[in-house]
Amino acid sequence: MPEPLKNLYNKALVTDLSNEISKHYSVFDKNAFRRSVFDKEWKNKELKQRMRHIAECLHIYLPANYKKGIKILKAVAVKFDGFEYMFFQDYVECYGLDDFATSVSALEHFTKYASSEFAVRAFILQDEKCMMKQMLCWASSDNHHVRRLASEGCRPRLPWAISLPSFKQDPQQVLTILKTLMHDESEYVRRSVANNLNDISKDNPKIVIEIAKQWLGKDANTDRLIKHACRTLLKQGDRKVLSLFGFAQTNHIKTSQFKVQPGVTLGNSLEFSFILQTARPTLGKCRIEFAIHFVKANGSLRRKIFKISESDYATNNKQVLKNFSFKKISTRKYYTGKHQLTIIINGTEQITKSFNVASK
Repeated sequence: MPEPLKNLYNKALVTDLSNEISKHYSVFDKNAFRRSVFDKEWKNKELKQRMRHIAECLHIYLPANYKKGIKILKAVAVKFDGFEYMFFQDYVECYGLDDFATSVSALEHFTKYASSEFAVRAFILQDEKCMMKQMLCWASSDNHHVRRLASEGCRPRLPWAISLPSFKQDPQQVLTILKTLMHDESEYVRRSVANNLNDISKDNPKIVIEIAKQWLGKDANTDRLIKHACRTLLKQGDRKVLSLFGFAQTNHIKTSQFKVQPGVTLGNSLEFSFILQTARPTLGKCRIEFAIHFVKANGSLRRKIFKISESDYATNNKQVLKNFSFKKISTRKYYTGKHQLTIIINGTEQITKSFNVASK
């Protein structure tokens, strides 16, 4: 397995950070700061707990005056670039909610080096009107990191972050920002717009479907944006969305010679294959997916869909060979027992077979 992300917070990182702070704050106690970070609970802390802990330790050794602390951290942050340095934003979230102007300026600055998408949400929850007004301003920034923050920060369902219930219920303020950014020159920003719309589709599918109807066909970049924004609706087999992207009903397609390995042990891969056929000259435009009904800890099944391919097939048949790995991963736990595998074409379930997952 890859190295856990939490191990990004190591002695080298904390030493580099403390040395840089000392250049801008001469009385900073580097040794005491490092001892505070690597306390007796450090090994038990996960990624975001370590991030928050570093922010709390910074608060102990930086000036008690919040504005002075932020001034130092702004100077320091320019030397550090990457996800692991989000503790600068955590510092703002923990200690800056009562100083809106200073904090907003800090989040705008820090996001150029590590995204402020998590911390900004605390300010949205505290004062939605003021923070969303600021984010609309950010949507017109010259800096693409800041423009991305305008979208990413107000995603209703941002992974690893607190959700924004009011935007799940009514995303209109969010949509104002997304419409400003939909034609952004940066793919990085447009991808955030797509992810935001995908979030919205989970609570307000009709809104996203209407947007897709309005935006599709404008240009190639926008078409890609909308396709990515509709990925959840496509996986759900929403007929309106499938039709928008040219995926018609599949009554003419037959799935044959469906073979699934009868069993697989944890750590290995399951192999399966099938053939798509039609009496027509061509199969046409097909979105080929499979679903695995995973056994949960309580013995019930949980369905998860995976995409195989998507194309306009000019032949009247296609053979598909595929495998699925049951190796241990951090995002999904596998259990032994009877699973099911289903082939899906253009949102329609075609055929299902069972297979067994056993321990080694």
